[in-house]
Amino acid sequence: MALTAGIVGLPNVGKSTLFNAITKAGAEAANYPFATIDPNVGMVEVPDYRLQELTKLVQPKKTVPTTFEFTDIAGIVKGASQGEGLGNQFLSHIRQVDAICHVVRCFDDDNITHVEGRVDPLADIETINLELVLADLDSITKRYTRVAKVAKTKDKEAVAELAVLEKIKAVLEEGLSARSLTFTEEELPLVKSLFLLTTKPVLYVANVSEEDVTNHQENKYVQEVKRFAQEENAEVIVVCARAEEEIAELEDEDKAEFLEALGIEESGLDQLIRAAYHLLGLATYFTAGVQEVRAWTFKQGMKAPQCAGIIHSDFEKGFIRAETVSYDDLLQYGNMHAAKEAGKVRLEGKEYVVKDGDIMLFRFNV
Repeated sequence: MALTAGIVGLPNVGKSTLFNAITKAGAEAANYPFATIDPNVGMVEVPDYRLQELTKLVQPKKTVPTTFEFTDIAGIVKGASQGEGLGNQFLSHIRQVDAICHVVRCFDDDNITHVEGRVDPLADIETINLELVLADLDSITKRYTRVAKVAKTKDKEAVAELAVLEKIKAVLEEGLSARSLTFTEEELPLVKSLFLLTTKPVLYVANVSEEDVTNHQENKYVQEVKRFAQEENAEVIVVCARAEEEIAELEDEDKAEFLEALGIEESGLDQLIRAAYHLLGLATYFTAGVQEVRAWTFKQGMKAPQCAGIIHSDFEKGFIRAETVSYDDLLQYGNMHAAKEAGKVRLEGKEYVVKDGDIMLFRFNV
């Protein structure tokens, strides 16, 4: 699935360090603003314990996880919507991603410069959110002027679009994001065509010090971010970007020991990758055979033929049915034969909406 989550934030909040950890791509991480100008793009494997359990069960020749993209976008500063700090270029990079991972600095360190000269995560969030709102307001206002002229001729499409533009414009003028609005099914295609920055779903990433990884409940900055995110119905993931970069370099066994020494069960990175994956509206189904156990990414709401087409277009064209069993049922009964005997393997047709964790065998004829 060609979807990507963009990592944004003010300069020097730990974005590129986090990106390095996520992708092991070695993006430049420097203690000065705008070290990242062109966006770095990296593929990441989606951690999924179910894939490991299926591998133990089936013992295939190979196991293939699913992946998706992260894009590291340069730091945004106040005035970006007017071009400050190469702002227009950075905003265009955000426009190209499907979801936003907003990294916020939640640690004090006199050795790391803050572009505003202080640590205030809520002010940082407000700075970026306002720049995105102003950028959207500028594009909406220009479009509104053009559409309003056509709407005067009673053109039905123009009248309908003008109503949507008025709805969005009013919210943006209050300094709020377009995410705060609810759109009808008829309005959604139009809203999508506007490519607004503030309609993109957001995940907040609180970057803390190594000392605060295990007791971030005591970190006042993290609590402020969580309260703010709750009002937006957004999720917050707490990470220490510096520690995650070190963890990412370790082998699996050493990684487990490192996490145990830190007193945590799972790295913040794994939590972040999974959260961003779900933020994009993505889910996973599996194929499982002796040759290969594989995880496949699909968009939630897709039907069986579309999911079959992710493997190969011929599978979708000639789709007949899908033999389907849930992950929990297969694990409970130990193998497909036993699951079939128990009546847990279903034959699903063209209208079946695939569920996260389904294990599928597609039957097709071309």
